Amino acid sequence: MEEQSLLHDKNVKRGAAGVLGILTVFLVVLTANAVQEFRFIGSDVPPMSTITVSGEGEVFAVPDIATISFTIREEGEDPARAQELASEKINAALDYLEDQGLEEKDIKTTNYNAYPRYEYREIVCEAGLCPSGGERVLVGYEINQTISVKVRDTDEVGGILAGLTERGVGNISGPSFEIDDTETLERDARKRAIDEAEEQARELARDLGVRLVRVISFNESGGNRAFFFDAAVESFGVGGADKAVPAPNVPTGENRIVSNVSITYEIR
Repeated sequence: MEEQSLLHDKNVKRGAAGVLGILTVFLVVLTANAVQEFRFIGSDVPPMSTITVSGEGEVFAVPDIATISFTIREEGEDPARAQELASEKINAALDYLEDQGLEEKDIKTTNYNAYPRYEYREIVCEAGLCPSGGERVLVGYEINQTISVKVRDTDEVGGILAGLTERGVGNISGPSFEIDDTETLERDARKRAIDEAEEQARELARDLGVRLVRVISFNESGGNRAFFFDAAVESFGVGGADKAVPAPNVPTGENRIVSNVSITYEIR
């Protein structure tokens, strides 16, 4: 009996120790979770005191590409004839551009239309009788096709404009001077804008007797636009040229890349 009693006591102690161990592990996990949650208490609470500053950064660069576009318009008594006349001028212009070294990827059609053309004619009075109304008469068909061309050597723009005109292209728009790769310039402008805003924030914090804690929000706006441009060739005549056309002088000027930023700081 004494041995059984001792065995029973040992089992009770082992059971109690096991329960105590499980309870200990549970308390440890519960405490860890509480500590973890405590780290984020108040993290979603909006700051009570903030200041907002702005900055502008700009860089200037000479454009390295030019875009021009031209439209061929032809009429014919039927669609086939109108298309034949238009194709003659289009093909002559495209052959010329190819001879100037322009790549196929830089030449594309941006618009094409083919439609009948009507005229409204009044009815002629006869023997004193003048019927009311008029008559819509089909007089032919019109084809127009617009081509956009990217010229990667801006020094060649004037010569290309003259060459197209010599080949009967009479509706030319442009050139529009742009910068092919603006990513680096935009990043530089943004960095200057941020530096200006940060300097304003530090100065304002000193004047207010506070310190900057962290950035709450950031916004940017800006763009790439022409800053200086001496001349534009929006329309280079109408109709073909019977003799050589002198190449126009087309200055490229500079483009301005600007970034405007707004930064909000928490202060204490």
